[in-house]
Amino acid sequence: MNRSFILSAARSAVVPRGGRFSHLSLQELAKPVLLDCLVRSGVGAGDVDEIIVGNALGAGGNPARLISLAAGFGEHVAGMTIDRQCCSGLDAIILADAMIRSGQARIVVAGGVESYSRRPLRAQTFPDGRPPAPYDQPPFTPWPERDPDMAVAAAHLANELGISREEQDAWAVTSHQKALASRARLTEEIVPIETVEKDTFTRNLTQKTCARATPIAGSITAANTSVAADAAAFCVVTSQDVAGSVQCDSVEVVAGRTVGGQPDRPGITPVAAIQQVLLDEGLSPGDIDVVEVMEAFAAQAIACVSQSGLQSERTNLGGGSLARGHPIGASGAINAVRLYHELLRSGGNGIAAIAAAGGLGTALLLRA
Repeated sequence: MNRSFILSAARSAVVPRGGRFSHLSLQELAKPVLLDCLVRSGVGAGDVDEIIVGNALGAGGNPARLISLAAGFGEHVAGMTIDRQCCSGLDAIILADAMIRSGQARIVVAGGVESYSRRPLRAQTFPDGRPPAPYDQPPFTPWPERDPDMAVAAAHLANELGISREEQDAWAVTSHQKALASRARLTEEIVPIETVEKDTFTRNLTQKTCARATPIAGSITAANTSVAADAAAFCVVTSQDVAGSVQCDSVEVVAGRTVGGQPDRPGITPVAAIQQVLLDEGLSPGDIDVVEVMEAFAAQAIACVSQSGLQSERTNLGGGSLARGHPIGASGAINAVRLYHELLRSGGNGIAAIAAAGGLGTALLLRA
């Protein structure tokens, strides 16, 4: 079985919906990041075998193919777009790893891109001639009573595990503090687009500000919830022989799992994925040196870290999505990019993990 390695990883800044990226198409947002990844890796565009792109809000039509052509990858690259909601960007990297290990490809570009600003309008049609009914969120289970709003599900999880609003707010404040303290080194992974070269939402958040935040559901508020955003993030994943032939630092893709859980408790599902990855590799939570866990809601991040036995002081060292924003299909890939760069500094084992609507969880184990 082949081994796979990430030769380079980069992302755009994360910009809230309606901000500086709002006029960019998916391919305009993705192309600069892709090309920068290739330069960093030493791999030529003509050498790429496949591109896998996570995207959850687009209009279909295989955005990966559009992005591939726009980036000059050549007509032989078919492009694969996947939609597993928030897990999409991380799942794209796991699929790339599988292609490398199976021998189907030697060089795969994988990640995600999302434009909340440019997402298409959606409407359901009816056979009886009624006017189409617009909707913002599709169903994620066949049972409406087990398909809660994500904020409501997070509030239930917080209540179930005894995670207070104050604890969630403190996590959000810390996320912003870490991001502010890391701003200089985060530029190493960010590809400037439209002169935007830093995450624009990061701010000096305080507990006092959090206390004034508008409640969304229970203890879930605007301060401890990630904002909708636009961004792109990609990795160049290659076989071991390719990794050994180029002059760049690489990180090994050790293992990855996506699992399903209770549809009405999506926020906790990454715990099972994390546990399975650790079991597969004979590791314990204490063996993990760096963690990148999704912060769609502070309650969700707190639950995933505590329930899996990982250490919060090793988690989201450069801040998380609470300090950046949540570009759904790209968020998992952003976590992987963050993890790659943290591991280049520290070495060791690292895990990226994310939850998705419908009760899904993905975990990726990298090693440097």
